[in-house]
Order: sequence, then structure tokens, then C-alpha cells
Amino acid sequence: MGPDLLLVGRVARAHGNKGQVIVNPETDFAAERFAVGNVLTVEHAGQTHERRIAAVRFHDGRPIIALDGVATMNDAEALAGAELKMAAGVLPANTFYRHDLVGCEVKDTAGRAIGRVTNVEGPMEQSRLVVTGARGELLIPMAEGICVRVDTAAKTIVVDPPDGLFEL
Repeated sequence: MGPDLLLVGRVARAHGNKGQVIVNPETDFAAERFAVGNVLTVEHAGQTHERRIAAVRFHDGRPIIALDGVATMNDAEALAGAELKMAAGVLPANTFYRHDLVGCEVKDTAGRAIGRVTNVEGPMEQSRLVVTGARGELLIPMAEGICVRVDTAAKTIVVDPPDGLFEL
């Protein structure tokens, strides 16, 4: 994956007989990423193609999309498992890509090291940092008031944990 392309979904399977596919989204911004007119980079079986989204609807939180150049059920079936990527774009304020948070050093407001982010769990509105350090694995909510400073360029996060957070 290029540094400017983000994985936004994976093709689960074909849907219907007109070339549509069901997508398992890998983004917290599915409605924005899978909008008509957006261009996706489709990577599958060692090949890469750019395809414009011609139509979209959502069912149970998953997009069902039609892509330019994918007209038949056979074309759609051939895309099963394909990775769908697109340019990163600009995020809303105080929103971060998960891959930018992984590897960040976490410290408290006094400068004491807590650990390093190894993963981010949960949906955007309830994300938790998985931090591994001397205390073992800790889950820290990505919430205003707890994560008081996030600097992805410097790979640092400063937290102000409420009493008892690390004792849970």
C-alpha cells in the first residue's frame, strides 16, 4: 500500500446480476468513502485498477456498490477479496487514522512513560488505545479529557487518566 492510499474496504462478494459488490468497510467514514463519483484503487490477484463508484446503497451498515467497468455478475464475482483503497484526504479536527496512532509513545501529564500504542480498538466514537508497557496491556479511551494531546508527527500521546483507570 502506498503511503498516500488507505485501505477503506474489502469486497465480500458479488450482489445480484448487474456487477454490484458487497463491501466490508475498513473505515469509520463509510458514507464519505463510498460516495458516487469517488475513485477507488482496486487491488486483487496482483493487479491494480482504478474504478469510479457508479452507484451505492447501504444495507446493514455495508455498502453495496457498482463500479465503472464491472458490469456482470462474473465480473463482480472475480473481485471477491479485493482490497479497495483511496487517497487519504483530510480528516475532521481531533480525528486520527489508526495507523498514525499505532507506535505512538504514551505518557501521562507529568511526563511518565506508560507504554506504546500497539492497536486501536472499537468504532471511531468509542475508540480505545491498546497500550503495552511496564504495567502490561492497558486500554485507554480516546476521549477528550483523557487524551489531552496527540501529536502523530512526533509519535506521542499525552494522557490525563481518571483515578482508577489503570487499576481496572
